[in-house]
Amino acid sequence: MSGENRTSAPRMGGGMRGAFNGPAAKPKNLRSSMRKLAGYMTVYAPLIILAALLAVLSAVFTVAGPKYLGRATDTLISGAARGAIDFAGIGKTLSMLAVLYGVAFLFSYLQGFVMSSITASITRKLRDDIFKKMHRLPFSYFDETAHGDTLSRITNDVDTISTTMNQSFSQIITSIASLAGITVMMFTISWQLTIVALLMIPASLFSTSLIIKKSQGYFKKQQDYLGAVNGHIEEMFSAHDVVCAFNGQHDSIQKFSEFNNSLYKSAWKANFLSGVIIPLTFIISNFVYALVCIAGGVFALKKIITIGDIQAFLQYVRSFTQPLQMITNVTNILQQTAAAAERVFEFLELKDEIPDAPDAKLLVKGENDFNVCFENVEFGYTKDKIVIHDFSADVACGQKIAVVGPTGAGKSTMVKLLMRFYDVSGGEIKINGVDIRSYKRDSLRSVFGMVLQDTWLFKGSIADNIRYGKRDASIDEVIAAAKAAQVDSFVRSLPDGYNMLLNEEADNVSRGQKQLLTIARTIIADPSILILDEATSNVDTRTEVLIQRAMDNLMSGRTSFVIAHRLSTIRNASLILVMNDGDIIEQGTHDELLAKNGFYAKMYYSQFD
Repeated sequence: MSGENRTSAPRMGGGMRGAFNGPAAKPKNLRSSMRKLAGYMTVYAPLIILAALLAVLSAVFTVAGPKYLGRATDTLISGAARGAIDFAGIGKTLSMLAVLYGVAFLFSYLQGFVMSSITASITRKLRDDIFKKMHRLPFSYFDETAHGDTLSRITNDVDTISTTMNQSFSQIITSIASLAGITVMMFTISWQLTIVALLMIPASLFSTSLIIKKSQGYFKKQQDYLGAVNGHIEEMFSAHDVVCAFNGQHDSIQKFSEFNNSLYKSAWKANFLSGVIIPLTFIISNFVYALVCIAGGVFALKKIITIGDIQAFLQYVRSFTQPLQMITNVTNILQQTAAAAERVFEFLELKDEIPDAPDAKLLVKGENDFNVCFENVEFGYTKDKIVIHDFSADVACGQKIAVVGPTGAGKSTMVKLLMRFYDVSGGEIKINGVDIRSYKRDSLRSVFGMVLQDTWLFKGSIADNIRYGKRDASIDEVIAAAKAAQVDSFVRSLPDGYNMLLNEEADNVSRGQKQLLTIARTIIADPSILILDEATSNVDTRTEVLIQRAMDNLMSGRTSFVIAHRLSTIRNASLILVMNDGDIIEQGTHDELLAKNGFYAKMYYSQFD
């Protein structure tokens, strides 16, 4: 399909598509979200095993250090007692200690490099999946959901997963390996003191679990309200001129303040509760450390262990608390990861657009004459609100069909049904006698060319924007399409001509010029069926006449649907369908409808009163 997708106009006062009513009352648990995230990691299992092995090796060489330092202390004390200190032996021990720490650093560096590669790959895969999912979602999702909220899932939530996962999984692997190694080394010194030191594990886990149960809900709310804030900002930024024109700044600021205050409340509660974990763990570890000091002093007096062993053991206790605190801190980080992952997987698990039937047919542009038939079509965006009640019409190949009627009559909805942005609730739409639901969507939409009132141009050159209708078009074809759309003369007057870059909002050209460019883009696509929805509404009267001639040439031999409010532009239509409240109330040529002196005649003459 050439042309552009239609987007809903922003609402005033800060209202968003798909009103945000706050986060779900009961968020999914951390385990569920992390299990899904773990599914993305299974592809990288060999690298994860390698990272775990490197972490274990780093921990082994690190935890061996205090043991050697204890030996150096014992050597120093025994030498001092004899009056002859073995400095050579102490130097040899310290040299060995330096080698151990150097090798530990090397393995830690390699482990960090591997984990960074894994998390970057997972992040890329998540973004790819989300973006592909966007193109599989039904059109109704984008009508009902704030664009900024979807954008927040792709950016903020995935960034949160990337950052926290890179930190947390590296720390978990390193911490578990360190805890295992330190525990073994402590047992080699004194099993009694080791039992005392291990008391901090159940105490820390119990206190941490209580806090996590309370804080996880606030982390989920924090991510939800962050999406709401982004959605509101995106909507207000895209419609800033409209907001100012209608003095909607106060309402917009008030709505933003509501979302921002809700984000503030959930964020500080989440961070406060999670921030309690580390100090609480620190208190528990200090208490256990004091017990070890007392018990170690008693054992030293009874000559059960040496002073060097006590020094080494106390170092291990301090080292033991560090990975334990790191694990509790990671638990805090994982709450943010789980909250972000929940929003990402919630999006990825949305129901896809109804897939094409396995035996779906191909509709090839230019190979057939296209006759369109609407048979008793009924449609409603919701079951209790029917927009089109009983729409029937036969459109022969090459006819120019004008669809007119008041706002809300169902004109644009009919086009969405024809393009299968939505499927009919009742009746059928047929092309060449075949229900359009029997065609592959891609092939169905490829035969259409759309020019809508709401223009869409992307950041790039003018030539590339026109070439969007036909990707492999030559520059000569681009210029020919531009001339047919009456756009060539003003393009050549611009800096760099066809190579001039349009910005992201394409506001460095006028609205009328943007519309001309979208018409050129449709012309170059050479579609079999045209849909023109108020295509000339944003151009001046003189340019409208020129475009009308170009459109008449373009529509020659093609089936065309023209939705118009300016009835003077469709007087030469083969058939005019007059819609009101979802039904065709009149049909005929311009002269026939005027002769009836009915609804159409009143609309037509009212434009000249």
